[in-house]
Amino acid sequence: MKLFLLRHGKADWPDWTGSDDERPLTEEGIQEMRLVAAALKRLAVKPDVILSSPLPRALRTAKIAAEALGAPVEVRAELKPGFDRGACDTLLAMRDGADVMMVGHEPDFSCLVRSLIGGRIKLSKAATAAVEIGAELAAPRLIWLFPAKLLIRLYG
Repeated sequence: MKLFLLRHGKADWPDWTGSDDERPLTEEGIQEMRLVAAALKRLAVKPDVILSSPLPRALRTAKIAAEALGAPVEVRAELKPGFDRGACDTLLAMRDGADVMMVGHEPDFSCLVRSLIGGRIKLSKAATAAVEIGAELAAPRLIWLFPAKLLIRLYG
């Protein structure tokens, strides 16, 4: 199976006074996510399902990706900040080998990749990592990792 980890897009509001959990994507974040989603489609990313954090910035990111990739979105509370390898394993076990995209947050996704493959990475906003997981593999392996700007430049 393939696991695609997509970090939410830009949600930096310098004058934001509400809860951090409620921050939405910025207009720039929405536009960048549309370009990232189109690039992922050109890259032939085809998840069977997109699992999303319920936080607005992640859910909007997931919906933009779903529109481009033709996959259903399922909101999962486990993907809120604090997501870890145990929660990931539980979510994947329910998918029976399906290709899954997860939309969530940092530093959770970078920590998850380290837990899976042993390498240290940092997923910038709107970046995507693809990891292959399966019983036939000795260990999960990183297939690719694209920061948003590079993904858009190469496949946008």
